[in-house]
Formats: sequence, structure tokens, C-alpha cells
Amino acid sequence: MEQLINKLLQYGSLNPQQIALIKERAKELHVKKGDHFHEAGKIAKQVGYLTDGAIRLCYYGKNGEDFTRYFMVEGSFVVDMDSFYNEIPSTAYTEAVTDCRLIIFEKADYHYLAGTIIPWNEIFTKIATQGLSFKAAASAMMLTQDATERYKAFLTRYPGLANRIPLSSLASYLGITQSSLSRIRKK
Repeated sequence: MEQLINKLLQYGSLNPQQIALIKERAKELHVKKGDHFHEAGKIAKQVGYLTDGAIRLCYYGKNGEDFTRYFMVEGSFVVDMDSFYNEIPSTAYTEAVTDCRLIIFEKADYHYLAGTIIPWNEIFTKIATQGLSFKAAASAMMLTQDATERYKAFLTRYPGLANRIPLSSLASYLGITQSSLSRIRKK
């Protein structure tokens, strides 16, 4: 729980009473490797803070192939913002690529905190803005770098993650085949 509080304090000030209220409304959730935190076609009802493990945001094609768009690791918030805020079905899956532990806020609790703690919305606006900036940078990287450069950038951005996740997910994220990834890793 302290991990979450420390993260929130990076984006704004909270007094001891506000921190106690956040802790009171938060719950812990375990998601097993291969299970989904959010699913396409369903409305996201929770905001999660990942304390242990790794999650990928992915899509599935018509023929069962999957496409990994990005990863979330310890210290990241996990939410389909469009689905959560606008009450519309999600278009993507958030799948645990390792066993995960999250601190979550159910939608009612999140909104209660937003209505009770004055800096809550400002804190989450800053967090969302940072997340969107990261997604924009990752998209630009995918368009402007070759596969080897993308792999090196992945290793820098996510130290140690390549050894914890399936190679198929990593190859999908990099936009290459597993055999191409194996060749790049040998170099």
C-alpha cells in the first residue's frame, strides 16, 4: 500500500486523513498469469496499481493472432481510461504476462475519492498525461526505429522484463517474428 501512496505523492500533496481514506477504499487483487484484468467487450470497472508483476495491453485478430501494444510493470497504473470514464466497452485486453498483484479501486470507490479528496482528480490527470506521453513516444519508436533499435529501447525501458515474459509477447510488441527476435538476441 505504501508503494501506491508514494506514487500518488509524486503527483500531488495528500494529508494524513486523505491517505487514510485512500487506504480504506483500496483493495488488493491477484491476477494469475494468462488471466485478464480488463477484457475487450466489457466496461472497465476498476483502476489498478501494479505492485508486482507485468501486464500487457493486447488485441486479438480474427484468426486468433495477438498484438501486444505495450507493457505495464510494477509502479504502473492499469486502466482502460476510455472504457472506465465513458462507460463504453473496452476494445483491448489487459493480460497478466506474469502472476500479478494489484491495488485496485472499484469505480464507486474511485469516484467517492474524487468527490472527497480535492487533489485526487489533479493527481490522476497528471498520471494520465504521463501515460499518454509514454504511449505517444512508444508509437513513434515503432514507426521510426528498426527492430534491433526497438529491442534495445525495450531493454532500456523495461530492465529485466525480457526474461520474465513470453518471447511471443515480446516479439508481438516489437512487431517482428519470434525467429527474428531470436536472431536479434543472439547478436
